[in-house]
Amino acid sequence: MKLFSLIACLSCLTLVSAFPQSDSGGFHPLWNGTDLSEWVNVNGAPETWSVTEPGVIHCTGKPICALRTPRLYENFILELEWRHLKSGGNAGVFIWSSALAARGQPFLRAIEVQVLDHGYNSKGKNEWYTTHGDVFPIHGSTMEPFGRHNGQRSFPSEERSKPSPEWNHYRIDCRDGVLRLSVNGREVSGGEKCVWRKGHIGLESEGSPVEFRNLRIQELPPSATPPTADQSAPLEPGWRQLYNGVDLRGWLSTPAPVAGKTELPDAWESKDWRLVFTPRESGPTSGVAWASGPFADVELIIDVRLPKPAEGKEAAEPELEGGLMLGGGTEGPSIVFGAPSRQGLALLTDPADRGGWHRLHLQMTKDKLAVQVDGQPAGETLGYERNAGRSDWPLGLVDFGRGMEWANLYVRPVLP
Repeated sequence: MKLFSLIACLSCLTLVSAFPQSDSGGFHPLWNGTDLSEWVNVNGAPETWSVTEPGVIHCTGKPICALRTPRLYENFILELEWRHLKSGGNAGVFIWSSALAARGQPFLRAIEVQVLDHGYNSKGKNEWYTTHGDVFPIHGSTMEPFGRHNGQRSFPSEERSKPSPEWNHYRIDCRDGVLRLSVNGREVSGGEKCVWRKGHIGLESEGSPVEFRNLRIQELPPSATPPTADQSAPLEPGWRQLYNGVDLRGWLSTPAPVAGKTELPDAWESKDWRLVFTPRESGPTSGVAWASGPFADVELIIDVRLPKPAEGKEAAEPELEGGLMLGGGTEGPSIVFGAPSRQGLALLTDPADRGGWHRLHLQMTKDKLAVQVDGQPAGETLGYERNAGRSDWPLGLVDFGRGMEWANLYVRPVLP
């Protein structure tokens, strides 16, 4: 009986130790230790992030994507442990991040605290990166780095991280726009004058399996001078991803499910965070990928990149590259890309628009369609009567097979 009691007691202690506990220092767990219902899967597949054992967040590394907190944080101390499961693995922790992936990127805008395994090292190491806790801003964020640095990238003052599959401990002190990283017990890198200095906390998936555990946070008092709108990540509630970065689940070859096979032909390909249409030798030269709705009274975000012709091979006239089927219409695109057209609203018709990523923000109601491109209105709000009586509008991506790319597809209900 005594032996049974001892075993039961040890089992309880093991279970308790798997979860970070609140303590007198003011720390509390950043998640519940059992599932990821309190976090937001920004742009990954359902299986990318999981809890494989109590208290451990497992990431497959595919696709390149992020998992983040639902709320914003300003001043705090974050502690966590991480380990790579393969040599040369790459991942990261996003501090003061955006809610959605940056335009034309799978990453969040943030200050990144890199999580890089020793096996990633190559000749020239320390010229532009290390594997011991680099800190740097990405995709619109800025920072003045401490110590030895390359541009805005802060290099650690000493090499303290352990190789796969050993666990490493990070302590990330974030207050008043100053970030300080301690690796396995000693401060090594960071920066000041960070913008943003209020935002989400995120974990990064970047190609290799990685695990995180013992995530805990101590929230600190807000700054005496609150961050301005330009210094804080915007609130972006309610967005849901339409493409998971791994495969084409949820996308059909017809506007609505019908009897028989409706999966997309293999000309539509998932290339990690990008979605592309590549014509096959004996197949169609264009295609439409349909996301089942309803898409009535919604906002959409869609990133697109039009191909840029090689020098000397520019077409005499701009060519249509693709478009969007909206509002339940199937006879032609409501929006077209690359050239003027009588068929729909023409966007990105300037040759200078080609080669770079552009973000479309669409607001659809039963009789109006408002479009922004890269944050700027794309003409006036349009009267929009096509199939206005429907409540099950699908969304179709039209691709003419000349090298267009799609990414970061999100939807949410129109906000009040």
